[in-house]
Order: sequence, then C-alpha cells, then structure tokens
Amino acid sequence: MTQAYLRTPDAAKYLGIGKSTLERKRIEGTGPSFRRLGSKIVTYAVKDLDAWASQQVLESTSQVAA
Repeated sequence: MTQAYLRTPDAAKYLGIGKSTLERKRIEGTGPSFRRLGSKIVTYAVKDLDAWASQQVLESTSQVAA
C-alpha cells in the first residue's frame, strides 16, 4: 500500500487547523511527526496526522492537550 503524504497547507486543512498553527506546533515540538525533504519541503504522513489527532482527545476544557 502506498503511503500518502501532505505538505503543510494540505495537512493543516486535513486537521482543520490553520497553517501557521501547524507550523508553530512543528517548531515547538508539539505537533504531528513530519518529514523534511530537502531544505524547505515538509511533509506529513496521513497516518501520523491521524495518530496525533487521536492523542488530542480531552474530557473537559480544564485539561490541556499535549
């Protein structure tokens, strides 16, 4: 099976968050795993986006997501 990869704008859209939010999470180390292909190309595996989103489940607004 072929692994699907998305660049930052499409990965952010897939997750329903802003591109700058995803970029900030990448810088902070709090976002999904990513791959750097060359000096400027960043891609995300769809399976990694899904895994990261699954870890963001909270039970109340007083909890803080990772």
